[in-house]
Amino acid sequence: MHDYTNTTALVTGASKGLGEAYARELASRGAHLILVARSADALHVLADEIRATHAVRVDVIAADLADRRSPQRVLDAVDGLGLDVDLLVNNAGMGAVGPFLDRPLEPNLQSVDVNVSALVGLVHLLGARMVERGRGGIVNIASTAAFQPMPYQASYAATKAFVLSFTEAVAEEVRGTGVRVMAAHPGATATGFFDRTTASMNPRFTDAPADVAVRTLDDFARGRAVSFPGRASQRVGVWASRVLPRTTVTRVTGALNRRLGFRDVRDRDPAAAPGR
Repeated sequence: MHDYTNTTALVTGASKGLGEAYARELASRGAHLILVARSADALHVLADEIRATHAVRVDVIAADLADRRSPQRVLDAVDGLGLDVDLLVNNAGMGAVGPFLDRPLEPNLQSVDVNVSALVGLVHLLGARMVERGRGGIVNIASTAAFQPMPYQASYAATKAFVLSFTEAVAEEVRGTGVRVMAAHPGATATGFFDRTTASMNPRFTDAPADVAVRTLDDFARGRAVSFPGRASQRVGVWASRVLPRTTVTRVTGALNRRLGFRDVRDRDPAAAPGR
């Protein structure tokens, strides 16, 4: 079992939702934290709450991970703190929803920058140092969306498919170095992912962020290469997507998303894009 006590974990997208849940759960297990997100104010509030509850160090780095220069800036900030990162939790994520050709382009491009470019950059910069030290861990938060095309969430699912493939490949490359890499694939999670749009999730089929965080970290502690921290029905969906023809899976997923109203989605705040 992996012991998180007195390790330093860097969590991206830590200001809310699933990232906040990972931060709180890691602190409860004795890990020191580096919290990364766009909102410095929200990070400082969370950091103060964690310090008041747990005897751990908590540092804050405000960074917009949609900026492709952000991974290097995060690394420079970590160096400025004089810290080594033992565990990288690449949680930050965002996604566009609705018909791809009818919706604004920018949220789709931002999704690629946050979900793919920032994740790759942080794995490259921090992972190389872990290999040099001969120890460390990386948890990339993908999604059950990674296993099939998703009409009306086309770019989001595609970014998560990238995370799945990338994580599995890097995990094999570093096998035997003392560094472990795991992909986590939560399903629908009650994080307010669609709060800035008219889209919504059925609360009967969503998992609590705290539960997802516990299961993910338990799976990493057990040395698993992959984590499905959601309910069992989500794993069944992943299995089905691997055995059925791709065209069938895509049409079924498209029909489901149409029933959920994703074909007719509108922005509540046109200037904002949904995120984890």
